Amino acid sequence: MATRRLDETKTPPSPPRSRGFSALGARVEAAPIAPGLYIVATPIGNLADITLRALATLAAADAVLAEDTRVSRHLMDRYEISTPLVAYHEHNAAQARPRLLARLAAGEALALISDAGTPLISDPGYKLASEAAAAGIPLTSVPGPSAMLAALTSAALPTDRFFFEGFLPPKAAARRERINALAGIPATLLFYEAPSRLAAALADLAAELGPRPAAVARELTKLYEETRRGTLPELAAHYAVEGPPKGEIVIVVGPPRAAPQLDADALDREIVEALGALSVKDAAAAVAAQTGLPRRQVYARALRLAGARR
Repeated sequence: MATRRLDETKTPPSPPRSRGFSALGARVEAAPIAPGLYIVATPIGNLADITLRALATLAAADAVLAEDTRVSRHLMDRYEISTPLVAYHEHNAAQARPRLLARLAAGEALALISDAGTPLISDPGYKLASEAAAAGIPLTSVPGPSAMLAALTSAALPTDRFFFEGFLPPKAAARRERINALAGIPATLLFYEAPSRLAAALADLAAELGPRPAAVARELTKLYEETRRGTLPELAAHYAVEGPPKGEIVIVVGPPRAAPQLDADALDREIVEALGALSVKDAAAAVAAQTGLPRRQVYARALRLAGARR
């Protein structure tokens, strides 16, 4: 029997992975990137809303850490990027994080993305970023789309100061308590919300914050993008009738009116006058809306004044 040469029994080496991407009809080879963790923003709907730098980073990385690899595969295939996808999400983060930190410590370049928008905003990626930074691993932000900022800029509300709350509690009592805690913040407020809870959240926002101007933005950058504007009571009434809308939702609420400089005696006079025609609850709501003071603060004072009048 003929003797097979040793080199004929070896598996031929795999060709090196292409580290490039395709865009605007051209194939581009990505330049190497330094080791570290790259926080890469991806489109929130329209796949054309990605930067060239983001594409180059995804193509050059050793792996892309994705919230849902099936969702991210559409983006990778659109731009013909062959970088391996690794699942990293809230359900496997505790187990996956040590392995990923070991890869980073060994000198790899890993890109972190979310299903849509900027990672670390209301997702578990911040824990990986925090532990990587603590271990001395370089972090690089590759900025881009964000649903929060897209909603803020389309809401036609003040943008000089804003406060991002993320998701409100799902239970009504906890939700109202949290809204009340935010009432005095002198800034535009932004919330993410699920379609099934939108009407209830708007009703609670209206009850706690009064008739502030607001906007509901959904399906941002997509075919059926919509931004509906009105006061909180108007929006609450609309979605109570219309039912849950489709798509990802951002609620934007205008800041409180600048409260006049009321001393305690002046505030008491406002409350007493309102109590002459309204119930304690309604009087507190009216004075809070008029002065911009937190409703619960006014309500507590109204209760004391109403008790003293008996």
